[in-house]
Amino acid sequence: MNIRSDKGKHLEYIPNDYTVVDIETTGLSSAVSEIIEISAIKYRSGAEVDKFSTLVKPKGRVSWFITNLTGITQQMADAGADIEWALSTFSDFLGGDVIVGYNVNFDINFLYDNLMAHLGKPLSNDYVDVLRYARRYLPQLPDHKQTTVAEYFGISVEGAHRAANDCLICNGCLERLRGIMKL
Repeated sequence: MNIRSDKGKHLEYIPNDYTVVDIETTGLSSAVSEIIEISAIKYRSGAEVDKFSTLVKPKGRVSWFITNLTGITQQMADAGADIEWALSTFSDFLGGDVIVGYNVNFDINFLYDNLMAHLGKPLSNDYVDVLRYARRYLPQLPDHKQTTVAEYFGISVEGAHRAANDCLICNGCLERLRGIMKL
């Protein structure tokens, strides 16, 4: 088990300024799987102000399952950026912003472990997990997958499981939940 001693903390409020982050990977474990896509969209007072997105070239193979889920083929991934460049550029883009994501611990833990392994620095940004709010404020839903919550709110899920699209879907869910929460 990885100890992520410098990891940021979960915030119990939604800030006005934040960056939505999503990644796609070759599997579920940062110990054996690789990042194949990183996307982030900066928001200031609800408005998109900047975005970052890149495919990342893995050392291993992209499985049929991952290609079927994400649409990212081996050829696409092989044309991606080197992991060190992708992580460094992402880290510079993110800066000190609060991270927002859906089931965001998965993304943060993968990014933390990769930033430590490749650049020797942790990901210590505080974060907001939209999934936690969906579970709390939408208990009537059959499940709380991002696509289920998005469809409940009438948000298009076209292109789901590609990182940039997932960032947009996540932010749409966040804004609808913010309205329910009256924050």
